[in-house]
Amino acid sequence: MKIITIRKKVFIETLRAFLWFTIGAILAFFLLTSFTFIVFEKINSNVTYPGITVDNIDLGRMREEEVLELFTKKNEYIGETKFTFSSDTSSATISARELNFGYDENLIAKQVISLGRSNNFLSNVSLVFQAYLNGLNLEPPYHYSEDKLNQLLTPFMEKINKDPSDALFNFKDGKVTTFKPSEEGRMVDVESLKKTLNSQFEKIMKQKTQEVVILIPTKVLKPKITTDKANTLGIKELIGEGSSLFAHSIANRIYNITLAATRLNGILVAPNEEFSFVKALGDVSSFTGYKEAYIIQNGKTVLGDGGGICQVSTTLFRALLNSGLPILERYAHAYRVGYYEQDSPPGFDATVYSPSVDLKFKNDTGNHILIQTYIDPDIQKLTFSLYGTKDGRSSVISKPVITSEIPPPPDVYQDDPTLSKGTLKQVDFSAWGANVYFTREVTRNGKVIVSDKFTSNFRPWAAVYLRGTKE
Repeated sequence: MKIITIRKKVFIETLRAFLWFTIGAILAFFLLTSFTFIVFEKINSNVTYPGITVDNIDLGRMREEEVLELFTKKNEYIGETKFTFSSDTSSATISARELNFGYDENLIAKQVISLGRSNNFLSNVSLVFQAYLNGLNLEPPYHYSEDKLNQLLTPFMEKINKDPSDALFNFKDGKVTTFKPSEEGRMVDVESLKKTLNSQFEKIMKQKTQEVVILIPTKVLKPKITTDKANTLGIKELIGEGSSLFAHSIANRIYNITLAATRLNGILVAPNEEFSFVKALGDVSSFTGYKEAYIIQNGKTVLGDGGGICQVSTTLFRALLNSGLPILERYAHAYRVGYYEQDSPPGFDATVYSPSVDLKFKNDTGNHILIQTYIDPDIQKLTFSLYGTKDGRSSVISKPVITSEIPPPPDVYQDDPTLSKGTLKQVDFSAWGANVYFTREVTRNGKVIVSDKFTSNFRPWAAVYLRGTKE
């Protein structure tokens, strides 16, 4: 028993001695470390600690202002980088300097000089020795001016941004008085654009890229009222369109074209209905508002009420061809009219003359068709747009074949006692005669549903001049 007691006392004494030794060693190590750190801190006073790097750039023992100067110079080079912001319609190029794009030099300088200088002593010691022994690399912060980005890109984004358009569909007396199909809008996705811009930082810094192309991200804006919801007649989309130019027309001709196009605008053609241009347009005379302009009558070009109406029928004819609708009746002009060949080869015209010469088609789509007309006064262009429901048909139109061309006859001069003597006025223009034809094949689900051949036998036409005889 006595031996056990002695051994126990020896163990306790040994343990106590070891504990004090350990405490002493820890205190000594702490004092030594503290002293070493204090000395190290004094040596590196006002400079970054050795081993600290940013973007693998060694900044050890550099003063704050030196770090600032270093990254300011790097930003001068980065400033030459060009950002090209591109969309499907246009692009804009901006330099990195204009965007204030580059390293955040002020933040970097403050961060690196503050490492190891916090209020936590142990944390400071750990960071400093980690940097000294193994190195400590920091990811660099970057900056750019969002205000500058918005300011420089606003004019560009305004060209891209488009508000959605709700469908308009109003009826009056069986006619559509207001129609506008719905359109999706779009807007630049600014947040995605900023993320894309941020993703370029590392690429520019590490690869020293001097040109960066950024595709402008957009998001679709849906209309509140779509065309489908606006009506129950099956008028959902554009099924065919045709246009013609009437440049160099006299004022009265332009007036008549505009009036006739306006009166056809908004007409609804029911399923299986046969549409008559002459019937739809109604009386064409001075009593219904038309003015005198040149028409072809009895083999001559003369002034008559409603001159220019054939520009309207020709344009509708082209829309019918493109839409694949069955054309029941169509007549070509007696001679080649220059207006109709401004934007088209010969043969794509249709003349009308009430009551016997008409342009007719049948609506075989199974849904209503809405006729819309548009006039662009700046380029003097008329457009017919046919709206309905597409049924999968496709229209293939051949190029016209021109045969039997005949030169125009000699100019004709006619005395006119209403014009002063010595006055010469051209009232008709020469045109080559020719036989022209083209074909059209309309298919749906691989089957031919319409097959046409349109022929025009144009007579050669002489220029006519009126020669004044009035004294």
